[in-house]
Amino acid sequence: MQTLISNVTAVTMNPGMKILFGAYIGIDSGKIVYLDKVPPKEAPKAIIDATGMVAIPGLINCHTHLATSVLRSLTDDLSDTEALQQLLQKEAKMDSRTARAAALLSIAECLRFGVTSVSDLYYYPDATAQAVAESGIKANLALSSYRFIDENEDFDFETDEQCRELVRVTQKWNGYDNGRIKIDAGIYAEYTSNYKLWEALAGFASEQGLGVQLHLAETQSEVDSCLDRTGMGPGELLSCHRLLNVPAVAAGCTYLTEDERRLLGKRHVTAVATPVSAWKSGMAATPIAQSVKAGMNVALGTDGAVASGNLDMFEVMRFASLAERQAGADASALPASAALMMATVTGAQAQRRSRECGMLAVGMDADIALIDFTAPHLMPCHNVLNGLVWSAKGGDVAMTMVRGNILYQNGKFPTIDLQKVVQELTEYAIPRLFDDPKQKI
Repeated sequence: MQTLISNVTAVTMNPGMKILFGAYIGIDSGKIVYLDKVPPKEAPKAIIDATGMVAIPGLINCHTHLATSVLRSLTDDLSDTEALQQLLQKEAKMDSRTARAAALLSIAECLRFGVTSVSDLYYYPDATAQAVAESGIKANLALSSYRFIDENEDFDFETDEQCRELVRVTQKWNGYDNGRIKIDAGIYAEYTSNYKLWEALAGFASEQGLGVQLHLAETQSEVDSCLDRTGMGPGELLSCHRLLNVPAVAAGCTYLTEDERRLLGKRHVTAVATPVSAWKSGMAATPIAQSVKAGMNVALGTDGAVASGNLDMFEVMRFASLAERQAGADASALPASAALMMATVTGAQAQRRSRECGMLAVGMDADIALIDFTAPHLMPCHNVLNGLVWSAKGGDVAMTMVRGNILYQNGKFPTIDLQKVVQELTEYAIPRLFDDPKQKI
């Protein structure tokens, strides 16, 4: 046995939601090989004393845009139109080098906050994959395709620039490091593309065994525009064109009709709630209970740092519960156990990783976060699950490991040279994106 985490409170997130107090977690070859309240007979090579700590399965961020951390705090107090103009202006100046540095910064933030796997929908997927590969985190990466294709215009998947990039990235990175990196197909949204691209991506994803990532029905205006143009809502429209026939992860799903929600439930689509960024933008949050009742899988995401301010999944869990309670005027809606479930178990299902992570169990990958419960705001702890959702913060994470490898511990990132990343952002990325050389991180 390589590593033993000793004397820890283990929140297993197994079907029985079992919590083991004073537990021992044995790790070998990247897997959990022992989990019990009695210490193992086999002597480990290393022991992590976790007295006063809570172990949880690594959190799974099912919707983000890693490279947008370079634009953090740029548009926080602007209207949607003004914010979009600013973002488009800066994104037009971005390149692969900028994207890679910004992605590494976001990955460090994720690891700092106990996240062990992310789903990223953005541009520069090769640069992002390089950052993921270097860092050791898990990721599902999708190219955010957009194509305003005239319906009378010829479209060829083989020659389309973004489709060719998807093929190259899939060939290079899909399945990398025994599946640590997965490639998904992706579109930004229904209103930035059309059926020729959707059907082509659906066919490629089906052939290659990929999923698809997208934004869906995030605003009422988006839905109204789709209805005016096509006579259908975006969920029904994309379903008709087979894009949702492959495993789909859709951020938002806020303004779907109940019929669409049931249709997507039958398609096993995952709705990703991003309540922090939604409320920050003055929008409604994903109706989680309605989506679950309709048969949809529901997971959680931060959105990009430019939209949410940070990548703290503890904050997202708390906001998800707040949104459901406020919407239903019900203080018992979305209990802590359900919020944690969406950040672990159903997130793993969304990423097609449920056989490897999402819970603490023998045979699972050792994707583990340790939270220090000796902080004043976490004592006393009468209910561990409530403490995790309502009191804990990302900054309370003491250690994050993926497949048994420690990627964050007590302020240090063994696989990321954070000083070098900040230097790259300060000396190259920021001057490239901003006309004012005085702009700093």
